[in-house]
Amino acid sequence: MKSGRRYLQDLIDFIFPPSCPLCNAHVETHGELCVDCWASFNWIDGAKCIHCGFPFASSFDMGPNMMCPTCASGKCELDLIRSACVYDDASRAAMLPYKHAGHIQYARFMSRAMIWALRDVDIEPDIVMPVPLARRRLFQRGYNQATLLARPIAHVFGVKMDLDSVSREYRENMGHKTSAQRARNIRNVFTVCKPDKIQGKKILLVDDVMTTGATFNELRRVLVDAGAVAVYGVTFCRVAHSV
Repeated sequence: MKSGRRYLQDLIDFIFPPSCPLCNAHVETHGELCVDCWASFNWIDGAKCIHCGFPFASSFDMGPNMMCPTCASGKCELDLIRSACVYDDASRAAMLPYKHAGHIQYARFMSRAMIWALRDVDIEPDIVMPVPLARRRLFQRGYNQATLLARPIAHVFGVKMDLDSVSREYRENMGHKTSAQRARNIRNVFTVCKPDKIQGKKILLVDDVMTTGATFNELRRVLVDAGAVAVYGVTFCRVAHSV
């Protein structure tokens, strides 16, 4: 016998048939991608850096403990990072409308992909923290895209989201800046407002895209200074130049 919730969902599906959020093709479940759209993304599901998840070409697969040059040189400061896909034309076509044009319905398939990206790691975060936005940018955009991605991830881990322990100062947009410029621009942008909520905690940071890692690294620095014992990161996509 169907529950009332199941009847309601069936009614919603009848009135508003599930469709791919990117192309509107018919799908079985609201929020999922159709086969063609799913295949257009460069998902990170093969050989990758054990530390930051940087994707390697299949010819580079030398076992489960490979490290990319950045991690091998100690320049990646987070304890672990994973991303669902590579930042390219396909992911950019979804990311930009999601981030800047209010297409928040994309958050469902993006967060599902991010949960999938974490399938091979053994972490037990105490807190899931979306990377904070400055109040000015939050007012301009109307939402924090990282928060929408973080909510289902926190649910899967059975922990709370932390939305108020860290504040962010407004800075100019970092698009099209070099790695060094990004690092300078992000320096001292975050402030831990509630260190008692950070002390002794393992924290999973959530963001939409990782370009150079400067944002994650700076946020980790202030969290560790406030007493965090581990800081992980997950994004929907990441820039991945060839190595």
